[in-house]
Amino acid sequence: MANSKKTALYDSHLKLKAKMTDYYGWQLPVEFEGLSIEHEAVRNDAGIFDVSHMGEIEIKGEDAKSFVQYLSTNDITKLKENQIIYTFFLYPNGGVVDDLLVYKFADDHYFLVVNASNLEKDYEWIKENKNDYNVEINNLSDKYSELAIQGPKAEKILQKLTDTDLSSIKFFYVDRNVKIHGKNAIVSRTGYTGEDGFEVYLENEDIEEVFEKLLEVGKEDGLKPAGLGSRDTLRFEANLPLYGNELSEDITPLEAGLGFFVKLDSDDFIGKDVLKKQKEEGLKRKIVGFEMIGKGIPRSGYDVLKDGEKIGFVTTGYHSPTLNRNIGKAMVDIANSKLDTEIEIQIRKRTAKAKVVSSKFYNKNTKK
Repeated sequence: MANSKKTALYDSHLKLKAKMTDYYGWQLPVEFEGLSIEHEAVRNDAGIFDVSHMGEIEIKGEDAKSFVQYLSTNDITKLKENQIIYTFFLYPNGGVVDDLLVYKFADDHYFLVVNASNLEKDYEWIKENKNDYNVEINNLSDKYSELAIQGPKAEKILQKLTDTDLSSIKFFYVDRNVKIHGKNAIVSRTGYTGEDGFEVYLENEDIEEVFEKLLEVGKEDGLKPAGLGSRDTLRFEANLPLYGNELSEDITPLEAGLGFFVKLDSDDFIGKDVLKKQKEEGLKRKIVGFEMIGKGIPRSGYDVLKDGEKIGFVTTGYHSPTLNRNIGKAMVDIANSKLDTEIEIQIRKRTAKAKVVSSKFYNKNTKK
């Protein structure tokens, strides 16, 4: 961990006695009081996450709109100013380079928020595919620190530190001119937990003061600092994918069950012909939800069996704090993907029974 990068909140995390880990080259908190406590805080009140490790890439210039469209599976052309869209960048074979959020600031100015694990790869990939597009590509990741405040009381708590009417920021929109505790901030409303909430982008030197002030004013409403552990259980219950688990260079968005974010009738994008063919011919495998019938917690990478034969692998598995059940998602062959299909999960040296269920384990409470 000696060579790990530290966010501007590193000292704050240590003061709060966080359990730290190396996450793709960053020192980040796994948990503070405990995964279940933080998970429940986000579901019932609010939690605050340090997500400063996320990458930010700016694309601007007269061809910015058509260039971002060329890179994206979703239809960028329908975005209004200050609207946000979830999309994928694909390799020519249909595998996923990354999943990301595209913020439209203007027709000639876009702001991409990408996964920390993929930042350098994404930045190089975008530059490699610039071709003759008249655009400027800037990696702004070192400029911004980012907080995510999530939960049913997120708006109430954040509102205490700003004169901006936060209810005016609609779901998947951004306001670039917000003062939070007197500091200049970009504030968006998306989230990765299934609950309402905001992302607050600040200058590195401002984030510690804002983070500690939020914890102070949010205490009476149950706000807790939250780590990577609960971030993963929350996103998983809400059926939100994680790159490296449900998405990868070997898994297409269609196989991941995320075809809604692939607009095959929009302008050409990299990998479109492969996905079109995959849709026409029908999937040979897909990611499904499952619930354990037998004892045991499924983990990422465990084999999935049917009648003793391997039919796939677990992409994510947990004991769900909200549902109090052992659940997971798995890539399985299409013949065994129907609801209520009985399967087995190889847990170390034994197998445990499970059945295919809807992967919508939890109904999202985001603002529309």
